[in-house]
Amino acid sequence: MKHTKIILSTLLFVSIYAFLLVSCTSSKKGESNLALQAVIDAEITDSMPGILVSVHSSSKDIMWSGASGLSDVASNTPLSTNQTFRIASVTKTFVAVAVLRLWEDGMLELSDPVAKYISVEHASILREGGYSPDSITIRHLLTHSSGMAEHTVSYKFEPEFLQTRHQWSRTEQLRDLITFTKPVGSVGKQFSYSDTGYILLGEVLERVTGRTMGDAIAELLKLKELGIVNTYMEPFDGDFSGRRIHQYINGIDSYCYHPSFDYFGGGGLLSTTADLCLFYHGLFSHKVFKNKSTLDTMLAPVLYVEPQSLDYRMGIWATEINGMKAYTHSGFWGTQVVYIPEIETAIAANYSQRWTVRGIAPVVAKVLSAVEAI
Repeated sequence: MKHTKIILSTLLFVSIYAFLLVSCTSSKKGESNLALQAVIDAEITDSMPGILVSVHSSSKDIMWSGASGLSDVASNTPLSTNQTFRIASVTKTFVAVAVLRLWEDGMLELSDPVAKYISVEHASILREGGYSPDSITIRHLLTHSSGMAEHTVSYKFEPEFLQTRHQWSRTEQLRDLITFTKPVGSVGKQFSYSDTGYILLGEVLERVTGRTMGDAIAELLKLKELGIVNTYMEPFDGDFSGRRIHQYINGIDSYCYHPSFDYFGGGGLLSTTADLCLFYHGLFSHKVFKNKSTLDTMLAPVLYVEPQSLDYRMGIWATEINGMKAYTHSGFWGTQVVYIPEIETAIAANYSQRWTVRGIAPVVAKVLSAVEAI
């Protein structure tokens, strides 16, 4: 009987201890969530209608998503954490990783000329514009060192034209490149950001795999296996299911812009902040590439004679946030995703309207400070 009482007392003590431990842990997480939510709530102003943020931190044991403000200003619809948005140029990280997966599988070489993979028509357009698709390699396109200009520098990318819901093709955008611009320099001699270079990489993905760009990315990167289920190419005529948020530029709603204006590799994907965190965290945790050395190839610095405006690698660039090394990409409409290796933390943010200050999205450093304080 005495032995039974001892056992019962021990079990009671263990149960109470476990309850207190869980309660303390839950309380701490609750406080952390409130602190992160307070950071993003403070970002909402009359000119900044909404924000979505997610954090995935192994070192701090955080997986959190928050929303604040509005999804649609006109209808006063609040944002929800699981809403999708056009990630624009953050698509480039996915494209670059997919191309490097093809390289891992021996399907192409980074030193291959782009002319080997794109259509004869597209190669001819490039030559007509003063480019040499026989000299521009896959590596040059990945690092924006091809000397290629930017096809978006035209009247077609002004709000008045975008509101017409004009439908682009990859061919038209290459034509626009040579119609409205000139090469910015010699191949491999300088960094010059070019959406056009990445729409060529999108074509490479399609022609090598025989699949659409969206399907090629999903399969090569095994997105579903990573738990990334809300990242996909927007339907060509647009996603009007109600899940995609309204994204603004200078107060103008871009919701009805035809997705083909930014669709063929320079942009095109819809995603959520939670998915973007999962992808960046998975990439740097070696869950995407077959070989760890492939990430080293992706992140290798590109050396030029003259200092360049951005430390761009392959589909990603290096920077410093709160004194720590970070890898990041942004998207035109207001998206930023970063990974900080030192604390194994990914942060993704999407403003409903692009931030106005130069550099990284302001909320990222603030969220990072809150994470460090946890």
